[in-house]
Amino acid sequence: MRPNNRLRENLRLVTFEPGVSLYAEGSCLVKFGNTHVLCTASVDENVPRWMRGKGKGWVTAEYGMLPRSTHSRNSREAARGKQGGRTVEIQRLIGRSLRAVVNLKKLGERQIIIDCDVMQADGGTRTASISGAWVALYKACESLVEKGLIEENPVTDRMAAVSCGIVDGECRLDLEYLEDSAAQADANFVLTASGGVIEVQVSAEDTPFSQDEMTELTRLASLGIKTICEYQEKAMK
Repeated sequence: MRPNNRLRENLRLVTFEPGVSLYAEGSCLVKFGNTHVLCTASVDENVPRWMRGKGKGWVTAEYGMLPRSTHSRNSREAARGKQGGRTVEIQRLIGRSLRAVVNLKKLGERQIIIDCDVMQADGGTRTASISGAWVALYKACESLVEKGLIEENPVTDRMAAVSCGIVDGECRLDLEYLEDSAAQADANFVLTASGGVIEVQVSAEDTPFSQDEMTELTRLASLGIKTICEYQEKAMK
């Protein structure tokens, strides 16, 4: 059996709590089991210099792990003087994923900056960050509509992300750390609620896996993301 006696196609307990930040235009505390991420969305009325005059906005993201989000303390990247390669890769993934479901022209010449701060990590921090970031982004865009700054919400679809992997020869959905560290293959799927594919990251850790296993990982991810998007929708009502 899996940790916590989950079936292979079961998600961990997933919750979204919008509006947790007093100051951010949009925010969400997302929990995938013991992985907890605070996502905030801040509206900046300026776009990056290279986008000025193009009549459209921008969505970008920053990602970080708090020093004691893991079993032992990690020093802050600011104290080390630079971001690590993993951090840069994840925040670029978050930004790309969100931009795929935003009509940037409808956003106008402004920028929305998403901050994803991992409070507690137990596997799947990037997928939890993306899923929570979508809620924060949507709420920030809602605030722009309410203020009369844009005519309609530029978010075009719900989207979420989830991890999958092959552990002990079995395809499993939503890996926690004990499974992720022992996986023979590891994958992250970013999909829309309507079934669109935004990004898939997958690699074998030891030996190649089969096409049938890839098909099964895709099936599990699709089921999981459908459920996650339903949780997002319910949390925002």
